[in-house]
Amino acid sequence: MDLFGKSKRTLELPAVLELLAAEAVSDPARALARELNPSSERSEVSRRLEETSAARNMLAYKGSPSFSGVRDVRSPLARADMGGVLNTRELLDVAAVLQTARAVRAYGEGAEHSCIDHLFRSLQTNRFLEDKITGSIVGEDELADAASAELADIRRKIRAASARVRDALQKIISSPSYAKALQDPIITTRSDRFVVPVKAEQRGAIPGLVHDVSSSGATLFVEPMAAVKANNELRELRAKEKQEIERILAELSADCAAHRDGIDMDYEFLVRLDLIFAKGKLSDKLDCCCPELSEREVRLRHARHPLLDPSTAVPIDIELGGAFDALVITGPNTGGKTVSLKTLGLLVCMAQCGLHIPAVEGSVLPVFKHVLADIGDEQSIEQSLSTFSAHMKNIVQILDCCGDKSLLLFDELGAGTDPTEGAALAVSILEAARSKGCLIAATTHYAELKIYATNTPGVQNASCEFDVDSLRPTYRLLIGIPGKSNAFAISERLGLPKEIIEDARRRVGLESTSFEETIQKLEQTRRQLDEERLLAAQKRREAEENAKKSARLRSELELRLEMADVKTRREAEKILQEARDTAEKVMAELDALRNRKDSENEHRHINEVRTELRRKLNEAEEKFGRAPEVPAEEKKSARPVREGDVVEILSMGIQATVSSIAPDRQLTLQAGVLRVTAKESEVYLLPNQPKPKKEEIRFTNAQLRAESVSPELDLRGMETIEAIPVLERYIDQAATGHLTGVTIIHGKGTGALRAAVQQSLRKNRQVKSFRLGRYGEGETGVTVVELK
Repeated sequence: MDLFGKSKRTLELPAVLELLAAEAVSDPARALARELNPSSERSEVSRRLEETSAARNMLAYKGSPSFSGVRDVRSPLARADMGGVLNTRELLDVAAVLQTARAVRAYGEGAEHSCIDHLFRSLQTNRFLEDKITGSIVGEDELADAASAELADIRRKIRAASARVRDALQKIISSPSYAKALQDPIITTRSDRFVVPVKAEQRGAIPGLVHDVSSSGATLFVEPMAAVKANNELRELRAKEKQEIERILAELSADCAAHRDGIDMDYEFLVRLDLIFAKGKLSDKLDCCCPELSEREVRLRHARHPLLDPSTAVPIDIELGGAFDALVITGPNTGGKTVSLKTLGLLVCMAQCGLHIPAVEGSVLPVFKHVLADIGDEQSIEQSLSTFSAHMKNIVQILDCCGDKSLLLFDELGAGTDPTEGAALAVSILEAARSKGCLIAATTHYAELKIYATNTPGVQNASCEFDVDSLRPTYRLLIGIPGKSNAFAISERLGLPKEIIEDARRRVGLESTSFEETIQKLEQTRRQLDEERLLAAQKRREAEENAKKSARLRSELELRLEMADVKTRREAEKILQEARDTAEKVMAELDALRNRKDSENEHRHINEVRTELRRKLNEAEEKFGRAPEVPAEEKKSARPVREGDVVEILSMGIQATVSSIAPDRQLTLQAGVLRVTAKESEVYLLPNQPKPKKEEIRFTNAQLRAESVSPELDLRGMETIEAIPVLERYIDQAATGHLTGVTIIHGKGTGALRAAVQQSLRKNRQVKSFRLGRYGEGETGVTVVELK
């Protein structure tokens, strides 16, 4: 309707659509963007918004597809379908559309599922026709020789005939006998025939046909008789070339006509996709969000007018349609009342066009059938309309066509006439619109409307904040608080004499003065609450920063503890290596002693050496497991510690699992890759213990030190850095126990533990050979070792 169209112009929707058109690539998509209209169908609006969201997501992940080859080829294709012949430019446009369709379809393949997938799949690529056109036409006015075998043969003959003509004419201009007759020794063309320039006074010197005369009359362009036959042949060949080109163009045009429907569909889908991606680009450029659709409620969070500079625009919050259906906005002039109205109306229109809105997540909008606005001064001398009459004419039209799916926006409702009558009219208009189920936002300066909004259920006050000290508006919209016009304060700041202002104050009615004072007190209370809220928010941010700092310090502490653990382990490995070196020396001595026969003294010596070896290994292990003495926190366990319990090592502040318990209550603990020993008093039993798991068969250090050595060692579940020292100690014990072969169980897994085990066995001097297990032995999950 004309009224809705005028409202769209008033709300500046065409300017936003111009921004959208600038983001489109092809001219047809730009034209479509400028003609975009808000939809009043909820399903259509939802589909449009989902398409924009899908395009924005694809732009973020894959960039923008190219639509530069989209041309409007519908009219040429229609002409071709009727038997017409397309020119080279039109055929190249068709090829460009086909090439773009192929590229865009490839862009859509492999993308995450979205609501625009069907548009990509609907593109009907025709690589055969595309290649046929591009292979036949090399330029806007030139066909390739490869366009047909006949054309290639004709052009070959044309080149040969041209060469013969040039040779004949070259002999003439090179001959001394014709030098005086020639104006210049060159070969040129006239009427597509090769000629030479001859002086007018030497016309009879070179027999031939005159094709042209220079503007001065001094030069004749003569085709010598020697070149006439070759020129005639050349002209015939060029006529054949033209006929062949027309035949090729007709053939290509017929091919295009045969695929007209598919090409037309590709064009329409490409234009539609170009427009959708333009919406996605605009959404990203304006930092927009997709609004949620509601039945009736309007809730805008940090909404910005899209045509204002984002760096200076003040975001506003607007609510309507929930607890109240009418919003009365008051405040001083230039305070932002009209901008708030336009922002509300424009964002509703943008959403119903399928555009994202410049607001933050959580914004909600319904789908309106009509968005009708009466904003601005439309007085007309020609139509004998004053400001009041122009406004009232618009309002009459608005009230005639509005309904329960309408959003009405009134700027300065009831202004331009007697204030008392204007205020009464404004209240009646609002009530009439509310009775039809409309949602309404109106601006005013009338105190009567502020009182009406305060006392009427379903109507809410709002105001545009104004800083009286600086005489500048803050442009913040405050819901629930009526605004002051601040006329006296502004006038005083601008230099109006105080006596005039005081006289004006006395002339204001007592009731009006009391109402303004109430508004002022409400404003002071609101500012105080805002300051307290900001202070609370600041304290909350400080608490969050402190929490982050604490977490960072804890991470650093844990890292330092881990580094200390690594250092301790390296030192322990060094001690163990020294012990192993000592053990190897002792084993060498034992080998020497075995060569002697069984005598009591030899057996005694062997036992002494074996005891000394165990002592050194025990000392090394104690150095490895000893923790720095730190005063433990006063914590007592609720019960005696058992194997499998999770405890806290008081000196280190870390958690560990109890692997084993010695008879003297000495605990062996596993903390990550680190294995340590501790007294029961040095640990604290943590509450909420895990349920006991099935005990795994694993060799402990006490078992490895036993005189009876098992022929198998199970390393499954151990880390590489933990398993290798256990393996080496076990090999030492097995060699001491005179075992000739053992089995190392490391499991299959990723193979890392198996590789580490075999690397260690290669370096061990007591290992004669080793191999992977066979069928029935555990296969690649075990390594069978033969000892020396």
